[in-house]
Amino acid sequence: MALAAVVFDMDGVLVDSEHLWEENWIAYAAKYGVEWTSEDTSTVQGMSAPEWSAYLAKRSGTPETPEQVERTVVDGMIAAIADGRAPLLPGADRMVTDVSAKAPIALASSAPRRVIDAVLATYGLTDEFTATVSSAEVPRGKPSPDVYLEAASRLGRRGDECLGVEDSSNGIRAAAAAGLTVVALPNPTYPPKPDALELATVVVDSNDAARRALLDHLADNVAGRTA
Repeated sequence: MALAAVVFDMDGVLVDSEHLWEENWIAYAAKYGVEWTSEDTSTVQGMSAPEWSAYLAKRSGTPETPEQVERTVVDGMIAAIADGRAPLLPGADRMVTDVSAKAPIALASSAPRRVIDAVLATYGLTDEFTATVSSAEVPRGKPSPDVYLEAASRLGRRGDECLGVEDSSNGIRAAAAAGLTVVALPNPTYPPKPDALELATVVVDSNDAARRALLDHLADNVAGRTA
């Protein structure tokens, strides 16, 4: 098996933004007198926007449609990004640029398209990615493998020809289910479950360590093909 491409998650891997999603979910539920809990956050992490907006609509008891709920939350996220409240994680930009110089890379994110495009444009990373996929663009969100399979396909690869970088339980499960070799970068605020971490080939504690692991795996495969 030749590992010839890399697929990154976005929230919690490239940008510090997981807390902003939770902040917006809490604020929306609070408008209807409902307390959004950490269990709710754990439930929806990895879901596509249509999935979590339907959950939030039901949980809050809002008269709005899931589409209206999604628009409100995403508007809040776009405003936060514009205000500089979703900074790049340390080493994320070097990880992306160094890896993209060695192999084609894609993004497989649970964030809706508007948020993906805003983040990559804000940090000048758009052109580094050969493909970007939102889980709203595939039938099922994480932990189903759909978004990773689609990202690999857009790179012209199978899942088992790709490395994946993920920080959350459902993201790790999704990447592993798609056949990717998973580099886990556990989110310190929302740590992955032990059973999810067991699916990872490598567990690292920083983007610098993830970058080294990715480059090592890619180099090993190049060496193996030329030996």
